[in-house]
Amino acid sequence: MTMLVCLAFTGLGYRLVDLQVLRHDELSKLAHADTEREYWQAPRRGDILDTHGNLLATSVPVKTICADPSLMGNQQAVVAHALAPLLQMNEADLYQKLFPRITRDEHGQVSTNNLHYVRLQKNVPDQTWQQIQLAMSQLDFGVDEKKLPKAQQAFLHDLRESAIFAEPGEMRIYPNGALAAQVLGFSGTEESKVDDHLVSEITGRDGIELALNDELSGVAGWRVTETDRQQHELVSMRDEDVQVRDGLNVELTIDAVIQHILETSLAEALQKHTPRSITGIVMRPSTGEILAMASLPNYDPNQPNTVTPDMRNRDITDVMEPGSTFKIVAISGALNDGIVHLNDPFDCEQGHFAYAGRILHDHEPFGILTTEGIITKSSNIGAAKIGIKLGEDRLYDYASEYGFGERTGIPLPGEVGGILYPVKDWTKVSIAQIPMGQGVGVTRLQMLMAMGAIANDGWLMRPMLVKCLTDGDGNIVQQYEPQRVRQIVSDDTVKQMIEALKTVVSPQGTAPGAAMKEYVVAGKTGTAQKVENGVYVHNKYYASFIGFFPADNPQLIISIVMDEPKEGYYGGLVCGPVFREVAERCASYLNIPPDEDLEQSNSLQIATTVLGRQQTP
Repeated sequence: MTMLVCLAFTGLGYRLVDLQVLRHDELSKLAHADTEREYWQAPRRGDILDTHGNLLATSVPVKTICADPSLMGNQQAVVAHALAPLLQMNEADLYQKLFPRITRDEHGQVSTNNLHYVRLQKNVPDQTWQQIQLAMSQLDFGVDEKKLPKAQQAFLHDLRESAIFAEPGEMRIYPNGALAAQVLGFSGTEESKVDDHLVSEITGRDGIELALNDELSGVAGWRVTETDRQQHELVSMRDEDVQVRDGLNVELTIDAVIQHILETSLAEALQKHTPRSITGIVMRPSTGEILAMASLPNYDPNQPNTVTPDMRNRDITDVMEPGSTFKIVAISGALNDGIVHLNDPFDCEQGHFAYAGRILHDHEPFGILTTEGIITKSSNIGAAKIGIKLGEDRLYDYASEYGFGERTGIPLPGEVGGILYPVKDWTKVSIAQIPMGQGVGVTRLQMLMAMGAIANDGWLMRPMLVKCLTDGDGNIVQQYEPQRVRQIVSDDTVKQMIEALKTVVSPQGTAPGAAMKEYVVAGKTGTAQKVENGVYVHNKYYASFIGFFPADNPQLIISIVMDEPKEGYYGGLVCGPVFREVAERCASYLNIPPDEDLEQSNSLQIATTVLGRQQTP
């Protein structure tokens, strides 16, 4: 008896040592797995607003509907029939998802996650989730449940209460549809596993959504705690408690009304001239604030699956030869260096000029034109001769100073720097071609910023798209201010350039259709032959017009560019009227005071002797 008792106590002692010492770590982990829980709380993604606080992008709470197949028993058909219409799913597909499954990973390890968890539908509104709960509570299994054994009654109760459950989430929506689509970008979801559950997180895929993804995303919170048998939290046993930090709101310089004005005007021009694409930008030249930026065709960010490469933001991603808008670089540089003056005459050779073994052409046979007349009539030969006088090094210096060959720094993904070759890589004819906008590649935004420098006393600005970042209470976390990059030309040069650019929209200029009724406009047209496979292609052109108003106190600068317009291809002909429509509607909306001396200014434009005067050489 004594021996038996001793053996029993020895066995018991060994078991205690095995459990409490030898297998302590293993069993402790199992115990924690049964009682310790980690709760992950996703942050709310910040909103994107226009300059007046109007919502452009926001997040709304939704549910992810899930199921515990282990609680279904053999009632999958009943549940699928009740929920399929609410989840907008095929009943047969839903039926199959409600069965528990054992799966194996790539290493052959058995996974039992699908026994207790399967995702049925994402982005379900709260109202629909309430309808699902009601439908589950009213399930009819075709039996008198009161007569069933208690175990069966408990099973049906658990099925109604716990077999279908919801996880909180959020969905990104864009209340204005396609408005400012390429600026805002779009978002998608990335999934990660937390506590054996899949957790979805919204991430930016393009535009501001991508560029400021970290600021918009916020920081997740979590809580590590222990629970009792009824899964109630034991607050005293809480190990970690990190508060969630919601994402910041991004307030843009975009004005939703001006954006709408621009997009509707571009859409009308797209229908009328049927170009491959059309782009537009509206900016305050004194600050560099982008009030509107659009590229058609565009997309609805609420439907990211419809986005194609053809819907990119061409204002910053596409490089083109600028054509005659680039003439402002060579002419302003020559004026600034004192090499030429507005009244200096140049022989434009009746439209044919031989230089470095090449024949340069004008769109019309011009004779003698002043420097101002070269701008008025947009003479290629006149601009080439001014560029030759300026010289290769100084021409390159001014082009570089205007920002060509480098990114503008706008906070959007996909921006390119364009093409500006160093002088050592120029050909003999480059000095004559570059002043007329050939042999150099620019983005629409770069060309706008260069013209903006003329409208801003010679100061090149950095484009400003983000106004500030705010928290959920409206407190400003980060304020952004206008940034001057450098002054390129003097005030006197700017005044001369503006006087010359005013003549472009006169009856003698290349863009009379861009003239406004109540404001003096200064601007420049561009018509650039397209290059494909290194060869200029006939009948394929980029047409453009960039202008600002009021010319002597610029409030807005607007760029309009068409790629291969079908009905006429000259920039002044197809883009000038679009500029005028956008400008007049924006002026009315912003209450910009009209020019008081408009009639006198227009008369002076028509009467001046330097306006595109032609003489026989």
